Amino acid sequence: GPLSKVFDMPDNFIAPKVVLLGACTLLLAACGMGSANLKGDAATLAACDSGPHCVSSQSADPERQVQPLHYSGGREAARKRLLAVLGAQERLTLVTTTPDYIHAQVTTPLMRYVDDLEFLFSANFPLIDVRSSSRIGYYDFNANRNRVEGIREQFQQTLD
Repeated sequence: GPLSKVFDMPDNFIAPKVVLLGACTLLLAACGMGSANLKGDAATLAACDSGPHCVSSQSADPERQVQPLHYSGGREAARKRLLAVLGAQERLTLVTTTPDYIHAQVTTPLMRYVDDLEFLFSANFPLIDVRSSSRIGYYDFNANRNRVEGIREQFQQTLD
């Protein structure tokens, strides 16, 4: 065929390369796919979807449950400390910041997947609910849990 003449290869050699190129293109295009499942208008974070790629302090499922962040002092001071901790994270972009809610996106280093990270300040208690979830995929190899625990550790250090 015409492609075999351009690449100076036999006809039966081009088809597998075209299929492989197409598969690679689809795989790379999938890196930006996925949509956010975020907090709605209610005072609760979105529930975790099926699969182990999500953790939330509002989850009743022990496999997905993490503790909320606790603080002493005023909410605005805690919010500023949390924003400072988040600002020091690699590959993290703040998307929404309001007095009681923070949404950030974290891009994974290798495949460039986007994970959503949310913080919701309680109106009545000195705690911050947290949710971290991958947009696509099933397993996250504890990336979201480790991210939340790392942020918790850094946040607590700012209180000492």
